[in-house]
Formats: sequence, C-alpha cells, structure tokens
Amino acid sequence: MNIELTNPTLFRTEAFVNGEWIGADNGARLPVTNPATGALITDVAKTGAAETRRAIAAAETAMLSWRQQPAKQRAQVMRRWFDLIMANQEDLARIMTLEQGKTLAESRGEVAYGASYIEWFAEQAKRIDGDVIPAPSGDKRIICIKQPVGVCAAITPWNFPNAMITRKAAPALAAGCTIVIKPASETPLSALALAELAHQAGIPPGVLNVLAGSSSDIGAELTSNPTVRKLSFTGSTPIGKMLEAQCVPTLKKTSMELGGNAPFIVFDDADIDSAVQGALISKYRNSGQTCVCSNRLLVQAGIAEEFTAKLVAATESLKLGNGLDENVDLGPLVNAKAVNDVHELVQGSISAGAKLVLGGAPSNLGGCFYQPTILTGVRPEMPVFRNEIFGPVAPIISFETEAEAIELANDTEFGLASYFYTRDIGRVWRVAEALEYGIVGINEGIISNEMAPFGGVKESGSGREGSKYGIDDYLEIKYMLMGGLNQ
Repeated sequence: MNIELTNPTLFRTEAFVNGEWIGADNGARLPVTNPATGALITDVAKTGAAETRRAIAAAETAMLSWRQQPAKQRAQVMRRWFDLIMANQEDLARIMTLEQGKTLAESRGEVAYGASYIEWFAEQAKRIDGDVIPAPSGDKRIICIKQPVGVCAAITPWNFPNAMITRKAAPALAAGCTIVIKPASETPLSALALAELAHQAGIPPGVLNVLAGSSSDIGAELTSNPTVRKLSFTGSTPIGKMLEAQCVPTLKKTSMELGGNAPFIVFDDADIDSAVQGALISKYRNSGQTCVCSNRLLVQAGIAEEFTAKLVAATESLKLGNGLDENVDLGPLVNAKAVNDVHELVQGSISAGAKLVLGGAPSNLGGCFYQPTILTGVRPEMPVFRNEIFGPVAPIISFETEAEAIELANDTEFGLASYFYTRDIGRVWRVAEALEYGIVGINEGIISNEMAPFGGVKESGSGREGSKYGIDDYLEIKYMLMGGLNQ
C-alpha cells in the first residue's frame, strides 16, 4: 500500500534490535490493516522469544556505556530525537491514522504530545540529584545517590501508539537505562518509525529496541528474563495483573497504567455550556478509546434535562468517517471486535432499562465504525456503568446530592481519571479530596500533559508517568555510609 510519506525512511517493517533492522528468525510476518477501510497496509516482522532475548542482551551491553554518559550528553541526544519527531510530525501522524484510525488532527496532536515527554525528560536528565543526610556521629557521613534501575521493558497499547512509547522510553533513557519496547500488534508502524528517528538522532545501538510480534512469547521473555529490571505496561487491568504476577519471581520494578471508569460529574452550579464542551472532548476523543475518557456522566437532577439536550445537540454535529478525510471528528474503532463489545454493553443496558437518546448501533460506514451514542436513565447495575466502555457511548446518570455523586463516582474498582464541574470553591476542595482517583480534572475535560503525574489508584495501577515524579520509577536510591572520617 502506498502511504505517501514525505520521508519514506519512516516506513519500517522489520524489528529494530541493537541498531539494526532484522526480520523474524522464522520469517513470520504480522499483517497491519487500516480499520477505516479494512485494507492491508503492510506486514511487519513477527518476532518471538529468541529475538527478544537478543534485544535484552543488546540493551544490557549498551547500558554499560549509556549510563556512563554525562546527563548533559544524554539530554542532547534526546533533544535531537525530539526535534526530528517534530520535523516529521505530518508523516508520523499519517502513519498513525492509517494503522489506528484516529483523525489526522488527533494524530498530529498525539505526535506533539508524545514528543513533549522526550523534551521534558531530556531536561530532567540533568536534575537527577541525591542527598547528604545528617549522620549519627561526627566521624560519619551519609550520602544518597540515584542510579539507573537497569534494562527496562515497555509493553504499549494501540490507542496511543506514539505517546505511550515516548512516555516510557523518555524517562528510561534520561535516567541512563536502556529499553526494549513491544508495541501493540495493531499499531507497530508508529513504534518502528520512532525507532528510526531515534537511530537518526544518534541514540546508540542497543539503547532503544523495538519488537512487534507474539504478545505471549515476547511478554513472557520480558517478564521472566532476570536481566530486565523494570517493566512498564499500559493496557487492561486483567493483563496488567497477569504481567505483575509474571514479574514476581524476579521481583522486577513495575509501573502499571491500567483500566479506568472515569466519572464526569456536573453539579447544578456549573457553567453548563462549558461542562458540555468538556464532556464532548473527554468522551469522544479517539472515538472514546482512551483510559481517561469520561465513562459515566453524573449530572445533578435539576440540570439533567438541559445538560442532556445540549450534549445531544453537540454530539449530533460530530462527523464520523475515515480519519484521513477532511472535517472528520470521529474515526473508526480499532477493529470489529471492539464494535461488538461496545454494542453488547449498549444493548445490555437498554435491556436493563436505559433509554436510548442517540445512536446505539454500528454505523453503515463500515465494520469498525460505531455511532456516537447517548443513554439516559442509567443505573449502577447496568453494563455501561460497571464496565470500561472504550467507545463513543455517553451514559447519563442523575443524582440529587453531592454525597450521592461522590458515592456513585467511587462505586468502581478503578481509580484512574475523574472530572467534575462546579463554581463553588468549597465544593472543589471537598469533592476533589473525596474522589478515589489518581487524576482529577476540575472544570476541565483534558488533563494530560508532560509536566503532570499521570497514573491511578486501586485497580487502575501503580506508578506515575510524566512530571518530575515520572523518572523515579527508573532509578534506584543507593545509600552510602562513610565512616572513620576523624581518624
């Protein structure tokens, strides 16, 4: 398939190991298709455990010199990587839209968002400092330094095929670690393009490696290999739990950014128009396929009718279509199974008594498209309340009091992102502190940026990505006691 890139070197189809492009040992290939059309884009090397072991060995060797480079030099190389990504933003966006389906506008935004983590952590590399701690006696000194944790592994999802890689690779490289990355099988081309630009930027061989292929074979090697000292995963909670268990025998350090069930609360003193726009952005970004999408819209009873009417009108104006086309607001879901899963949640909730206000069915545009959907009369026992929807479906639940809203919002095993709208400063503090979530958006529907710590609580995972805290998971603290100083 001709994908019409300005820089054709970004279209890579082999694995990237130790600075070289390699095929699978057995010659296996993995097809990559366009969810908007179903057309085959290309196929890529389908690697397994043997190739992963070689990548880990290359990362171990490369780390000996990479960790010794002054932080300023690592930062300069990473800055070149950032500059190349931004110089190739349009090509990277086109690759992403072709394999993932999101609109070109969203893809351009993700490329810039992903690059921002490289820029941020390039700067943070120069700020990894330690402490001198008061000693128990005058002839001793206590020093604490921070050192790279070791070879790292990253397993990344298909919904943000660029940013979920840079959010993990950037702090690892800044800390002096090396990394082996396993992208989602649906979206390997974005990962391989990033590897090509890392190579062009001068990141040494073995420091960054990318392998697409068998999730079970690659994942099992990454979790069991004792050389890997840190695993970072973004994906579903069940898979995260499985990977966590697999890391226990070697006691790896882990970061888990898992599922969500984000409440979006609108109180009766809120700016309703602003809340509608926030809900629109939070709910339908990437066609609802983000872990921080508003999953349950909790609206105070006195304004529920007005809010719903305005949300319906705004949603009806959204255009569904191929992400490469102009003026498209929502692209397809990632595959036909995703459409079926979303439709089952919608139909199960309607059968349980929810009212369908808008949409509610697959689109006639093709097998991976689902209509933007709004349900009212939703109750806590319904499937769209209890499950992460991962599609363009907005369930609206009415509540009476602030206490009821908090209870409904926290009625889930997940705790990643949450949102609420109010103009009462007292309520801002009460609700923000009461919500059992790692992230709280207040009068704002977009909460992610490289300067803020991203991560959840409860079964939404552990660890934080981005911000000054994001590099901590890639560092170990070493305590050194110096004695005999008075002799």
